[in-house]
Amino acid sequence: QVQLVESGGGLVQSGGSLRLSCAASGSIFSINAMGWYRQAPGKQRELVADVTSGGSMKYADSVKGRFTISRDNAKNTVYLQMNSLKPEDTAVYYCHANLRRTSSPVEYSYWGQGTQVTVSS
Repeated sequence: QVQLVESGGGLVQSGGSLRLSCAASGSIFSINAMGWYRQAPGKQRELVADVTSGGSMKYADSVKGRFTISRDNAKNTVYLQMNSLKPEDTAVYYCHANLRRTSSPVEYSYWGQGTQVTVSS
């Protein structure tokens, strides 16, 4: 089994900062991309940022310059540092990983359970 466990969400005032963490565990052979998506009430889930095993990063336009994604490959962990938070950043944030399990040559997509981020104005 593979699990993605997120932490770090919470309530913060506009302009504040939060840091999300997501650790992947289980029978993992390799992890390709890891990243974060978010889903606000009544909206579709959207990519926030992701990073490949080689270090290539991608960000949503709405978070560029404010959020920073990083990854510790030795710990199978991805982080999202969120600065200058705005009320429109309020959403459930989901960790995502494309990875291979030790028992399979196929790459699968895995999701965390989600962590709530609420930014008050």
